[in-house]
Amino acid sequence: MVRRSVLFTPGDKPGMLRKAPRAGADVIVFDLEDAVAPGRKQEAREAVNEVLADPGFDPDAEVVVRVNPTGIAGDDDLHAVLSDLDEGDLDAVMLPKVESADAVETLGRLLDEHDYRVPVFALVESAAGVLHAEEIAAAAPTAALVFGAEDLTADVGATRTDQGTEVLYARQHVVLAASAAGVDAIDTVYTDFGDERGLRQDAAYAVQLGYDGKLAIHPTQVDPINSAFTPEAERIEWAQKVLEAERKADEQDRGVFEVDGEMVDAPLIAQAERIVDRARAAGAIEE
Repeated sequence: MVRRSVLFTPGDKPGMLRKAPRAGADVIVFDLEDAVAPGRKQEAREAVNEVLADPGFDPDAEVVVRVNPTGIAGDDDLHAVLSDLDEGDLDAVMLPKVESADAVETLGRLLDEHDYRVPVFALVESAAGVLHAEEIAAAAPTAALVFGAEDLTADVGATRTDQGTEVLYARQHVVLAASAAGVDAIDTVYTDFGDERGLRQDAAYAVQLGYDGKLAIHPTQVDPINSAFTPEAERIEWAQKVLEAERKADEQDRGVFEVDGEMVDAPLIAQAERIVDRARAAGAIEE
């Protein structure tokens, strides 16, 4: 499953909820947390439920709802949103402000109680969350670990900069934790949605760090993000050459081989497999 772009849409805007799939994001997130004012929470819950339960709403994108943190509001979110939904109407739930595996497991139990078993996207956006990222990623319900740099910056009292060095350690740590647990790593938002050049640079850097995708807060951010997380043709060609050479080496019982003058070992094979998997998931090459 490809999760290059993860687009947020306010839960109290039914028209926007229905239009969200048109942006071309791999994942659309109906937001009941930060994007909704406290006085409009119930209205948002009802709007999200109505859209999800509509048989005519059948997007190609993965559909996720960001609930409020586990507690009274989060429980109310689940009760209202999951009411009368059929299996497949909702693909996952995003949990914000996760600081321990217990929070993810609690949400998993609540989903079980509602008899609606879907995976969890765990949003790590505090010092405690980053420090416990390994156990959060390893929790059974977790399907993706999501990095939130803006809230983290506020939590630790750092100053946000264009270079992002103040969150670099945390950004890298989340990737390592996700990789170790075998779940997806989703990078933080690029807040200036009018700066496409800056977004492309930031998304390209997230790819270099090892992220699988990136959050988007505006539909115009989707295409640049998708482009950044789709391997370029030259990289796909290199990866396919490596995997073909590996196949031939296996047939000849050879442990070492080269591609274009480069000796290939296990790490490069793993890299080639990752490139091909990403390209195939993004539709850049056939299944």
